[in-house]
Amino acid sequence: MTAPEPGTGYFVGPTDNPGPGVLVLQSWWGLNRATKSICDRLADAGYTTLAPDLADGALPATTDEARRALADADMNAVASLVQSSARLLRTVTADPAKPIAVLGYSSGASWALWLSSRCADDVGAVVTFYGSQSIPLDASQSAYQCHFAENDDLVTDLEKAELGLTLTEAKLQFEFHHYPGTTQWFAEEGMDGYDGGAEAIAWRRTLEFLATELPTGSQG
Repeated sequence: MTAPEPGTGYFVGPTDNPGPGVLVLQSWWGLNRATKSICDRLADAGYTTLAPDLADGALPATTDEARRALADADMNAVASLVQSSARLLRTVTADPAKPIAVLGYSSGASWALWLSSRCADDVGAVVTFYGSQSIPLDASQSAYQCHFAENDDLVTDLEKAELGLTLTEAKLQFEFHHYPGTTQWFAEEGMDGYDGGAEAIAWRRTLEFLATELPTGSQG
């Protein structure tokens, strides 16, 4: 397989033939080992995967550093990178005529939801972990699976409810999953708050959802 060249990121896919595309959008911790591991696992499951570096090389070590990096980021530049990465990924998938899926974590989850509305023709399925978005999603053509921590300082219960209402009003297919006793970052190995048991359940649900919405050749 030939990797996309523009931009900086992590590209990986099945060893034999391209699979359906999954765009991975990282949390504010940057393009770290956890994000790359997620991409590797998706490739093992048959997906062609691209994780653009939304943090421009930054790998914050503390919450304060991550918060500052996110606040200082050029949102227009990030938005452009997210959109161009989605379109680029489509060109190297098994069938470029078909939409891709997007998997986002925290701030990356917010971008995933945003992308599904702004580039509706490019995205057919969205999986989010502990993220929210306040924009209308009426233009979306995606199905959604959203995973939430029980104790989350960054995503409030009100924001979760508002996202559910937005998806309902847009008449979109969606499912919410909540994980008792977990906190933000429960699904990112190596991060404070990582919960292996909860992550295993969430990952199984993620793969089952993708197999339904974006089956690989072996699944189809």
